[in-house]
Amino acid sequence: MPRPVLLAGPTASGKSALALALARQFGGAVINADSQQVYREWRILTARPGPKEEAEVPHYLYGHVPLSVDYSVGTWLADLREALADCARHGLRPIVAGGTGLYFKALTEGLAPIPPVPPETRARAEADLARLGREALHARLAARDPETAAAIDRTNPARLIRAWEVLEATGTGLADWRRRTEPPLLPLAETVPFAVLPPRDALYARTDVRLDAMIAGGVLDEVVRVLDLGLDPSLPGMKAVGAPELMTHLRGELALNAALARAKTATRNYAKRQLTWIRNQMRDWHVLNSADPATNRAHATEWIAKAG
Repeated sequence: MPRPVLLAGPTASGKSALALALARQFGGAVINADSQQVYREWRILTARPGPKEEAEVPHYLYGHVPLSVDYSVGTWLADLREALADCARHGLRPIVAGGTGLYFKALTEGLAPIPPVPPETRARAEADLARLGREALHARLAARDPETAAAIDRTNPARLIRAWEVLEATGTGLADWRRRTEPPLLPLAETVPFAVLPPRDALYARTDVRLDAMIAGGVLDEVVRVLDLGLDPSLPGMKAVGAPELMTHLRGELALNAALARAKTATRNYAKRQLTWIRNQMRDWHVLNSADPATNRAHATEWIAKAG
C-alpha cells in the first residue's frame, strides 16, 4: 500500500479541499478523521464533503453512523482498519483528514483499552463539573488519582470529565490505563503527516464566512431535522460546534443574529483549541502554514513525492 498521508488541521483550515486535491493527484482515497463528520444527519453544519466530492474519489467514514450512536475513538479505529484494508485491496493511497486530535493520537501512538463508560456515569461526571467547578473537581480527582490529575489540563473541561468518568466507571485512573496502550495502527514514521495551520486571522475570517454560507445553504433546516429526532442532548453528536447556539434560536430563545454571533465565537474558540492541540501534540509533523491553498498543496506534493 502506498504510504498513507495524514492531514490534521483546525476547522475551516482547508484540509478537506487539500485532501481531495491530493487524492486526485496521487490516486488516493479520503478517510475521515473528524468526530462530527461521522454522523449521517450532519452534512452542512460539519462542512462534510458533498456528493460531488464523494463522486470524484472514494471517501470513507463520512456520515456512516446515526446521531443516536455514542461513537468512540475505539470504534473509529476499528472502522479505519477496514477502510485501510479496502484501500490496500484497490491500490489506493489513504489520505486521512480531519480535525480530531485524539483520533490522530490513537492512530499513530496506540489506544489504551479503556472499557466504554456508561452514559449514566458520563452524565454524573458532567453534573459534578457543573456543580463543583473545575478546580474542585480537579482536587477530587487528585485525591484519588494524583498521577492523572497532574498530567491533564485542568482548564479543559472535556479532559477533566473524561478523567473523572473513567475513574468512576472502572476504578482505575487514566494514567494507569494508558500504560496498557496497544501498538498503533499506523506509526507516525510509516506515514507522511501534515499539520495544516494557516495564520490565525485568516482562519477566523474563514470560519465566519463559512458559517454565513451555511445559513444561506440551509443549515437551519438541517438543525430542525435533528431537533425533531428528540435525541439525548448529551450524545457526542449533539455537541457539534455551532449546533447548541442554532438550536437555541430555533427554540425561540434567541434571535438569529445573536445565535449566529455566538456560533461564530464558539467556532473560533474551537479552532483555537485545535490549533493549540496540534502545535503541542504534533511537533514532528510537516507544517503547512500558508493562507494560500495552492502553496500548501505544492509543499505537500513535494513531501509526498520524496516519501514515495
